[in-house]
Amino acid sequence: MTDYTVHIVDDEEPVRKSLAFMLTMNGFAVKMHQSAEAFLAFAPDVRNGVLVTDLRMPDMSGVELLRNLGDRKINIPSIVITGHGDVPMAVEAMKAGAVDFIEKPFEDTVIIEAIERASEDLVAAEADVDEANDIRARLQTLSERERQVLSAVVAGLPNKSIAYDLDISPRTVEVHRANVMAKMKAKSLPHLVRMALASGFGPS
Repeated sequence: MTDYTVHIVDDEEPVRKSLAFMLTMNGFAVKMHQSAEAFLAFAPDVRNGVLVTDLRMPDMSGVELLRNLGDRKINIPSIVITGHGDVPMAVEAMKAGAVDFIEKPFEDTVIIEAIERASEDLVAAEADVDEANDIRARLQTLSERERQVLSAVVAGLPNKSIAYDLDISPRTVEVHRANVMAKMKAKSLPHLVRMALASGFGPS
């Protein structure tokens, strides 16, 4: 079904094998790597590959892996899988080049759709500029307070911290956050962060 290989990097063998089995059953060509170092050594030989890496790993994290790939000018569309509470690190991963991050636990369809989106980067997408302009237009519809909340969300701050910093109630933060999601047409938190970073919007 696909003309590219999905490379799974995870130090936990059961997780690695489970994800590989699911993707193989859905028609993907898959290769497993037990550590970031193992994949980094193999990376120069990758042709038409999409990387799915865990964020927290011993010795070298997913973020460090992406930075190493960037330093070596090895361009592989990458997806980072992260545990709950790792949003700040996941944002750093996107700044290091990840095209998406997915929070655990996730449905099979979520990772499959993310891989298919990432694979589109294997062919130059001229629509990127138009998409960025569209996102910037949506950003212009946000109020000043909503922009402040979005900036804090992109920085990975939880609602309670945002409420404290802006001197408003956590409930008010939730309302602003919901409005931001609606105005930006974001399907999820990762989608919102991805759009913000793609447009050049970041923590102020």
